[in-house]
Amino acid sequence: MANKDTRAILGEAFLDIAKAVETGTYGKKPRIGLGTLGSEHGMENMLEGAKLAGQNGDCDIVLIGPKCDAPFEQAIAENESQAHKTMEEMLDNGSLDAAVSMHYSFPIGVATVGRFVSPARGREVFLASTTGTSSTKRSQAMVLNAVGGIIAAKACGIKNPSLGILNVDNARTVERALLDLSANGYTINFGGSKRSDGGSIMRGNDLLTGSADVMVTDSLSGNIFMKLLSSFTSGGSYETTGCGYGPGIGPDYKRCILILSRASGSPVVAGAIRYALALAKGNIQQLASEEYGAAKAAGLDRILASLDKNRDLPGQSVIPAPAKEVLTGTIAGIDIMELDRAVERLWANNIYAESGMGCTGPIVMVNDAKISDAVDILIKEGFVSKETARCQ
Repeated sequence: MANKDTRAILGEAFLDIAKAVETGTYGKKPRIGLGTLGSEHGMENMLEGAKLAGQNGDCDIVLIGPKCDAPFEQAIAENESQAHKTMEEMLDNGSLDAAVSMHYSFPIGVATVGRFVSPARGREVFLASTTGTSSTKRSQAMVLNAVGGIIAAKACGIKNPSLGILNVDNARTVERALLDLSANGYTINFGGSKRSDGGSIMRGNDLLTGSADVMVTDSLSGNIFMKLLSSFTSGGSYETTGCGYGPGIGPDYKRCILILSRASGSPVVAGAIRYALALAKGNIQQLASEEYGAAKAAGLDRILASLDKNRDLPGQSVIPAPAKEVLTGTIAGIDIMELDRAVERLWANNIYAESGMGCTGPIVMVNDAKISDAVDILIKEGFVSKETARCQ
């Protein structure tokens, strides 16, 4: 029996060596989860994307969703809530290195960095950010988005990524803040616009040509840009190019979860899995810890505080949060600028709540048993109407 065991071990070792020679990948292959529920194009679209991504044999893909006939390991989940819970558990226990999903809600402070190919030059660009929100205050969010974009680009092997700021509201304020951060030790490689006047403030033309490795914007604008860039050849119903909305990145966020649109076609599904693989190989969690540490040492917290024009105003009351609860329900339809106030009003009515950002915009998260009461309060307080409140 011992000889048989030895032969089996040797056989597995030789098989591993043969696979390594064939694929160029040595050691344990990264494991990437793929949530298969929620696509507007059906299960076959997701499976085709997984097959495209797995052709090189350099990662193990784990499907998370209903049982299906596919040549991949499967973690069975019958609905999105169960799939997200399974995905989180597998990431936390180390059985997955990264995961790709749809309709996943991040907490405030976490935003995603998309990745697309510029249509004019075929150059890969990181768009920071595309879903989630780094902060409910726009200028703060864009500064944090810049750091998140740099993290994603570095994790994918770009050692000194160039950075541009899209010419949206607050762009000049954000530019000054990032110049301050760079001058104090967190060196930023500012890119230059291809337009005649140059500078690090980027026009729409620069987005199409890929004038910088990282393009900084607010998440709602970034979401629209990503949808346009990924689906303009199909008329909008089927996303054909790019890597989706990318990973959620934030100062204290430890999971590598990448987001897809429900309209993502199989090439984008494959692109998201390959993006996840690059991030896993680049050890994005360790890199993020180092980058945020360096940014904080260069005065990031001071700079963010200076961008909060409403801080420490006389007469402001602080409403204490009730005891924490498990947050299983979400309420959408609240404007991003009123999100924090909506949460505070629920606290004032003894309902524990947190703000977040889903794939379709801002959300308030509450315990499912209290969702009806929470909606009634938000309607009464004027944050939503009966017509605009959407619950899940």
